[in-house]
Amino acid sequence: MDATPRQFKDLVYEQLARVGKAVSAPKRLELLDLLGQGPRSVEALAEQASLSVANTSQHLQVLRAAHLVEADKQGLYVIYRLAAPGVGEFYLSLRQLAEDRFAEIDRAARAYFSVHDGLEPIAADELAQRLHSGLATVIDVRPAEEYRAGHLPGAISLPLPEFEARLAELPQGREVVAYCRGPYCVMSAKAVQLLRQRGIPARRLELGVVDWQARSRQAATAAPEGTS
Repeated sequence: MDATPRQFKDLVYEQLARVGKAVSAPKRLELLDLLGQGPRSVEALAEQASLSVANTSQHLQVLRAAHLVEADKQGLYVIYRLAAPGVGEFYLSLRQLAEDRFAEIDRAARAYFSVHDGLEPIAADELAQRLHSGLATVIDVRPAEEYRAGHLPGAISLPLPEFEARLAELPQGREVVAYCRGPYCVMSAKAVQLLRQRGIPARRLELGVVDWQARSRQAATAAPEGTS
């Protein structure tokens, strides 16, 4: 028997609601954000999201049931990734909608970064100009595996845990621009603080790799095998 118009519409909206239910938990949104940086093991995601492995696995199973993430077994580990590029685009759209509708997000970000950064972040257009003129060095302070999955063109991998030991690798006489996972990632603010304490001019780029690509700028590039 053919479905009635009402049955058809109910079926469609029920499937749409599956996505909404899957992303209704804050930690599941954070996991999607982390997976936007590149595939990760359950253990790595648990550490980054400050969750137990068991809770992380449960959240990932919900996302997987909604076809938002996929997983493969690699040796002893289960590696998760976003199911499609559209999932990353969905997350960015959801984040933008929340930013537009809830002033609390902007207030919280300004309050945090005014204390931990102190300067307005550099704009993407200004950064592009300074890179073209050879006036700035861009550093990626995310974990090395995220850098290998994709990074801003010309960026140097300088993970925050290795930061102080590797500062001598930075070119002299240039402003340093640090970025991490996006506008609410705090690692770049910490890197900027450390640089300024050593007399190195530094600013933070709010955009992460996913944001950079979404704005139709030059695609982030994957690092060759065997490099950091």
